[in-house]
Amino acid sequence: TELDQTQQELDTALETARTECSLAQATAKETFPPLLDQLAQRRADELRDIDNQHQQRTIQAEQTFETEWNAMAELWHTGFGSVADELAQMCEACQQCFPDWSTTEWSQWQRPDQPPPAMQFGSYRLPLQAVKQGISKDQRLVPEQTELKFPALLSFAEQPRLVITAEGTGRAAAVGVLQSMMLRFLTAMPAGKLRLTIVDPSALGENFATFMHLSDFDEQLVGGRIWTDSRQIDERLTLLSNHMEKVLQKYLRNDFDSIHEYNEQAGEVAEPYHVLVVANFPAGLSDASIRKLATIAATGPRCGVYTLMSIDTGLKLPGEFQLDEWLTDAVHLECGKDAIRWNYPLYEKLPLKLDELPPREKLNDLLRNVAQESREASRVEVPFDVVAPAEDQIWSGSTARELVVPIGRAGANELQSVRLGRGTSQHVLISGKTGSGKSTLLHALVTNLALCYSPHELEFYLVDFKKGVEFKAYATGRLPHARVIAIESEREFGVSVLERLDEELSRRGETFRELGVQDLAAFREASDETMPRILLIVDEFQELFVTDDKLAQDAALLLDRLVRQGRAFGVHVLLGSQTLAGAYSLARSTLGQMAVRIALECSEADAHLILSDDNTAARLLSRPGEAIYNDQNGLVEGNSLFQVVWLSDAERQSHLAAIRGRLGSIDYTERPQIVFEGNVPADPGDNPELVAALEDASGKDVVEPTLWLGSAVRIEPPTQIALRRQAGQNLLIVGQDEPLALGILATGVCALAAQQPGSGLSLTVLDGTRPESPHQGAWATVTEAMPGNVQVFTSRETDQAITALSAEVERRTKSDDAQFPPHYLVVHDLAQFRDLRLTEDDFSFSSSGTNGKPSALDKQFRELLAEGPAVGVHVLVWCDSYNSLNRSIDRLALREIDFRVALQMSPGDSTSLIDSPAAGRLGEHRAILYRDDLGTQQKFRPYRAPSPEWLTWVAERLAAGKLTRS
Repeated sequence: TELDQTQQELDTALETARTECSLAQATAKETFPPLLDQLAQRRADELRDIDNQHQQRTIQAEQTFETEWNAMAELWHTGFGSVADELAQMCEACQQCFPDWSTTEWSQWQRPDQPPPAMQFGSYRLPLQAVKQGISKDQRLVPEQTELKFPALLSFAEQPRLVITAEGTGRAAAVGVLQSMMLRFLTAMPAGKLRLTIVDPSALGENFATFMHLSDFDEQLVGGRIWTDSRQIDERLTLLSNHMEKVLQKYLRNDFDSIHEYNEQAGEVAEPYHVLVVANFPAGLSDASIRKLATIAATGPRCGVYTLMSIDTGLKLPGEFQLDEWLTDAVHLECGKDAIRWNYPLYEKLPLKLDELPPREKLNDLLRNVAQESREASRVEVPFDVVAPAEDQIWSGSTARELVVPIGRAGANELQSVRLGRGTSQHVLISGKTGSGKSTLLHALVTNLALCYSPHELEFYLVDFKKGVEFKAYATGRLPHARVIAIESEREFGVSVLERLDEELSRRGETFRELGVQDLAAFREASDETMPRILLIVDEFQELFVTDDKLAQDAALLLDRLVRQGRAFGVHVLLGSQTLAGAYSLARSTLGQMAVRIALECSEADAHLILSDDNTAARLLSRPGEAIYNDQNGLVEGNSLFQVVWLSDAERQSHLAAIRGRLGSIDYTERPQIVFEGNVPADPGDNPELVAALEDASGKDVVEPTLWLGSAVRIEPPTQIALRRQAGQNLLIVGQDEPLALGILATGVCALAAQQPGSGLSLTVLDGTRPESPHQGAWATVTEAMPGNVQVFTSRETDQAITALSAEVERRTKSDDAQFPPHYLVVHDLAQFRDLRLTEDDFSFSSSGTNGKPSALDKQFRELLAEGPAVGVHVLVWCDSYNSLNRSIDRLALREIDFRVALQMSPGDSTSLIDSPAAGRLGEHRAILYRDDLGTQQKFRPYRAPSPEWLTWVAERLAAGKLTRS
């Protein structure tokens, strides 16, 4: 039943479904076509939209592709252009630093003022076709420039050495590369900052002979020569090693990575660069030299020492020599049969075009220009302002404990000072050859000391034995610190300065003993007196010892005493010399007491003498002003290299004027300076006694008038004689220097006029001045200034003058009156008075001749010499030579002249005149006064010929004195 019921339900449901399906089909037939059309329309719309989107995407893709392609192309061209431009800039920079000297003129080229970072030795050309896919198939990507050019460089930072391996015929090509690199260094480095050391033993220097043109202008450029001997090569390599030690230990230390960094800060004292050139290694080199060369090649670049070397691979290399070690960090060029290639990754595949030397004539001109510039630029000038005290620090220093003054630059950041007064640093020894800067050093020392310390604190005694006027500026500028200034000094004056300082030592010693003190600092504390330190500076001190005589012995004893005892009393000695070698010099024991040594450029022998036997550092000094300061008696560990400051004459004068201007700001009583100017005649205006006599020409009568002849060559009063009324009181001057003779006689006449009683001077002048003489008319000018009975006669009027004087002497001799006024006869150039020459008849001194006739003029003249002084008639004679003198005055008559002045003459004539050959050794502006009555000699500086200004002043004083007497 349940099944039937279920079946019935199913049938009913099926019928209902069929009915609904039929209805649905009928309905579908009515609604499907419109729906289908709608679907088709929608599909068409969709397809149209898809097509539109596809078209838009295609357009966008095409636009994106074009943009990206253009960007890629631009990136390619820009990248290539950047590389090409960089290489072009490198080539342009190389062209400026390393031009082609075959086409470039020196006058059109500007040398770099800084060392380049690399050195060019050739160039490469790289075609893009040689690079894989270097040129695109797309012509749009092909650049206009399809070949790149770039330089081949030796980089100081990366590959600072050049090694060329060659054998056979390749050795000549290797030498050519070395020569080209040498020229590059010479022209690309700053002027004056390069030194070459050339080693060429196998060719005896022929490979580099053309570079010896450099030594014609500047020897230090090539070290004087090309080194070929094994022993000499070892010595030169030792010098380079010593230079590197100096740079590493004194300059670089841990403050600078390389010499380049140091030089950037060092400025004026920048160290020069060195290039070591070795051809055909290992020919001619010892094992020791090879080891030194290896050290230099490895360590040298940091010190500015670069190695250029060719290795002959055809020779047997030393057993311990490892070529690979030498090639590390080096530009390695291999000379093949046809070409030279750079053994460097990628570069060995490219053709290397090496730089070539210009033609011979052009090369020689280049080398001369290089050497000329180097010589001009090698002068290093450190400004004096570097060491000078600031304005508010002038005269602020105290010398109570020590004397300290900077004199130069030591390295890039330090100053070198002279320190005296502590420990063994008490005295200074300086040596340097001509042109080494010794005079500059002394000027800088004196000027800076005068700026740092007031005259209360320091005094100078300046003595110069050179043929120059180094210390004259301190006399002209009246440096208040200077007590004594000697210019072109005499040995006698130098010894007198030492004697005065020895007296000062004794005085200070007594003062110290009275106060119970032992040194200057203790004296300052115990006394109100500011006792200054004393610095004695003697330049060319060896002149004191050129002759082994009493002067030399006295000088040696006095200097030794000053050096040994001066320490306690604040007296310091500075001795300077061009050379310490020679037969005569100061005792080594005395020099050994001078702990402070300053060595400038000097010979190897002097380098050992100034420092010590095992201290060879002075051999490395190569430029003016470069010096070594050593305060440990020359021991190696005491060396300190420095550059002396440069002080121009104008700047020195400015400082001296400023020092003079500060005197008013302190309580200081200035004392007169003692100035000895041996290079000029003496000035009568510097004689205070003569000036006082002229200023007081109206004073009391002088019984024994004084004749001042000149300035002494010692620290003593001017040279003078007193004319007494006794036999022999005549003056004779012999020598060819007419200005000096005129100066002595004219100054003497002025002095006599100032001391003349009564109405004025009684004077007779026999003027034999030659017509061609520049002093023609001088006596007329002199006598015009003289009041009194003054007469001037020429050689034609000799008889008138001599006869009158002879009669006057005879009259005075026969008279009972002893109060005759003095009368003076001046004979200027005796050789011009022929009438006074000796005759061949008898030699009687009788005033009456044979048969009652008057005596000849020559006999009357000799009678004046013999009889005149006793009655107040004195003769003052100048004769140009001893031979001329013999024609008028024989040996018998010469005995009637006690005062004889010898100017420059031969030793034989000197012996005949003054019983000594000393006048044969006289220098310019020197004379010897010989007193026959005492047998003594006295060297002096004669007075110069009187100037018109001096004579005008004398005339005014004498005229005023005459009016007062009247």
